[in-house]
Amino acid sequence: MNTLIAIVGLGVFCLVAEIFNFRKAIIPVSVIALLALFGLTITDNLPQVAGDYSNMIEETSFSKTFSSLFILLTALLLVLSNNVYKNTSKISDFISIKIFMLSGAIAMVSFNNMAMFFLGIEVLSIALYVLAGSHRLDIRSNEAGMKYFLMGSFASGILLFGIAMLYGATGTFDVPTLYDASISANTEYWFYIGVILITIGMLFKIAAVPFHFWAPDVYEGAPLIVTAFMSTFAKVVAMAAFFKLITILNSYMAYSYEIVILVISILSMTIGNIMALRQNSVKRILAFSGISHAGFLLMTLLNIGAAANNLLYYSASYALAGVAAFSVLIYVCKNEDDDKIDNFNGLAKRNPLMAVIMSLALLSMAGIPILSGFFAKLFLLNQVISAGFLVLAIVAIVNSMISVYYYFRVILAMYTKDSVKQEVEHGSEFYIVGIVAAVLLIVLGLFPDTILHLI
Repeated sequence: MNTLIAIVGLGVFCLVAEIFNFRKAIIPVSVIALLALFGLTITDNLPQVAGDYSNMIEETSFSKTFSSLFILLTALLLVLSNNVYKNTSKISDFISIKIFMLSGAIAMVSFNNMAMFFLGIEVLSIALYVLAGSHRLDIRSNEAGMKYFLMGSFASGILLFGIAMLYGATGTFDVPTLYDASISANTEYWFYIGVILITIGMLFKIAAVPFHFWAPDVYEGAPLIVTAFMSTFAKVVAMAAFFKLITILNSYMAYSYEIVILVISILSMTIGNIMALRQNSVKRILAFSGISHAGFLLMTLLNIGAAANNLLYYSASYALAGVAAFSVLIYVCKNEDDDKIDNFNGLAKRNPLMAVIMSLALLSMAGIPILSGFFAKLFLLNQVISAGFLVLAIVAIVNSMISVYYYFRVILAMYTKDSVKQEVEHGSEFYIVGIVAAVLLIVLGLFPDTILHLI
């Protein structure tokens, strides 16, 4: 709860800073504050704030470690935002929305009451609706915002109906009571209907097949920095919340439910990869890649008791690779609407450092040693094989091999083709974020135990 209070306070600071014309200090102060909060949260040294919160928030190792990951991702993405919003008159609006979005994310992994969970997911979702359509004069951004709003509203409605079913079966929103009901033999049947509805809503939020159809169009139409938030931050937040919900509502998973998750995982990996093969837009490649990675993330639900650390490691690896990739994508496509692969032609000659960062990000997503993406997939495969899902492991390996093709299309464009563009001077923000994310991918690959036993 103390982390949540500090983040809300930081968001309020951004709004107040605009009033007193401290616009230039908003991003530096926010990033420094988030990094300090990251250190205090991960070491559990955040000062305690007295108060009675009616058991709405539960601080556990799960909530602490995932909150720390979300804070770090937000800090990196805010550094990227500095160059994007430097000429915007209302920079406080965009930055405060992103910080309030972080507060919703932390509520989604720290809740001890379903009302707090729903509040968190709505804070996150509404912020993303606004940001997706934030380019008012760009018809693609308008389309992305409207499409995401309509589809997200339906998903939120399904989630809320599922929560109402849980309340109807148990008479409470409290997590301990809901957990007891989930393992009781006398639970009303509509409790399980509620679990199914919540599962559908969360599958939409992580863009898993067959609820993935909104992602490519929304990712393509939204501003690049917003797409970066949706592809990395929002996806791992939704998956972490989904994992926690399943541990509460369905920890003794029925075989039929396992089969559904297995099928959705296979479809997400396969359809995401096959559709990515056909794309020439890097945004859409990363969108379909995200759908494929959602399939990998769903594999953690098939062995909940031993999967929390694997989920954290995979989420960190995927999100950091995404942040690194988007730092280069925003650098290459700055002030342009064209995000085709051709824009990366000859990048290794124009800017070798950015080409290396992009290569490391894509190789990590593909699961190439020694990067953390390789070990993230290795640990997941070991988990599902131990749980008896050998077919799923084979499908995952085949899909990892397929993904190498479209990731290498971008890498080959950077290193083997001639550039038709002139190098333009950019800010240092892209280098800072790209280098930090790439170094973390290598460090986590070399020393996976750094975060594998935090939960």
